Amino acid sequence: VKWGTTMGFGEAVAQVFKKYATFSGRARRSEYWYFILFYSLASMAIIFIEAFAGLATLEGSMSPVSGVFTLAVFLPSLAVSVRRLHDIDRSGWWTLLILIPLVGYIVLLVFFVKNGTDGPNRFGTDPKSLGSVVEEF
Repeated sequence: VKWGTTMGFGEAVAQVFKKYATFSGRARRSEYWYFILFYSLASMAIIFIEAFAGLATLEGSMSPVSGVFTLAVFLPSLAVSVRRLHDIDRSGWWTLLILIPLVGYIVLLVFFVKNGTDGPNRFGTDPKSLGSVVEEF
């Protein structure tokens, strides 16, 4: 990641899987939303392949492929959501809002699209700052 630039699609997905179950620190908007895009595209591809291969069921139960994918991305999805909340200086416990139908989704959506706090906050350094990009050097 270069200072002042957004993460690319591949870089963001790789970063989320690199921090597979890391709930500390902060995640940029680009990291979070590119991972959501990856998850959505991969889910659609799996559904298409399952339908083409005859693995999909009308009852809506998961095939083994969907089940394995869902299990594989559950922890990184949760972790990047918590880190995204940390970026706006909110506790990861706010993810529990998802349990409140409709209202929880809307509040979390608003949180996830907000710009992160500038500079360090109680959850770490600003992921957009030059100091947090030491890995590149």
